[in-house]
Amino acid sequence: MAAELAKLPGWNVVVDNKPGAGGNIGADIVAKSAPDGYTLLMGTVGTHGINQSLYSKLPFDPIKDFAPITEVAAVPNVLVINPAFAQENKISNVRDLIAYARANPGKLNMASSGNGTSIHLAGELFKTQTRTYMVHFPYKGSGPALTDLTGGTMQVMFDNLPSSMALIKAGKLKALAVTSAKPSPALPDVPTIAAAANLPSYEASSWFGLLAPAGTPAEVVSRLQHEVAKALGSPAVRERLQARAPSRSQHALAVRRIHPRGDRQVGPGGQGVRRKVD
Repeated sequence: MAAELAKLPGWNVVVDNKPGAGGNIGADIVAKSAPDGYTLLMGTVGTHGINQSLYSKLPFDPIKDFAPITEVAAVPNVLVINPAFAQENKISNVRDLIAYARANPGKLNMASSGNGTSIHLAGELFKTQTRTYMVHFPYKGSGPALTDLTGGTMQVMFDNLPSSMALIKAGKLKALAVTSAKPSPALPDVPTIAAAANLPSYEASSWFGLLAPAGTPAEVVSRLQHEVAKALGSPAVRERLQARAPSRSQHALAVRRIHPRGDRQVGPGGQGVRRKVD
């Protein structure tokens, strides 16, 4: 999306990744930035939903410190496995993975983009519902986690679909299932976990939304929403994301709706996820 925005006349877009603390570090920087429309946050279900229940104290208020611009995408996570490991252990589907995990408790390394992220919680929910145990290894972002997964240090991961898609298409990762209630158009031949593992209540998706610091003038927010909607409508973006650009008010409602549900977002993970951290 940043590349599409950079094509607009007069726009110069710089992406500054600030990994760590489930997105709290980057969110805090934006919350304390000047409300002039030049510094924006790509918020997530983590920064504006999960983290309030995971951390005993946040350095920002997810509601009061931000002005919602627009929702960018709602994406499923995808259960991916190292292809060599899958071939060696004859794991071709989710049921095979469950059978292996039950027969080999603690011998599967499960990578994630960090403690308490939607990726981590998707894995913990899977472990709880399948009564399996995989060792969780949190990384600072999906990038390094995927590097170790493709390299064989890790065996499985639940990742946001867009960040794994290129590796799946290249054959460097094997996609077993998506975590959404319905199959993803981006991977039409990959089943849902609910269907593949006969877990009808399993669902764990993510959303991404663009936010500005609180106090950003309404006319600036409105222009940003309008221009981002153009970028989201481009074929290049829609091919990678289940992109959508609701109005600013719709995104504000979405953020407020997710905010008080943090305990329920974190709760199903169990295995230490409920404990708040400093």
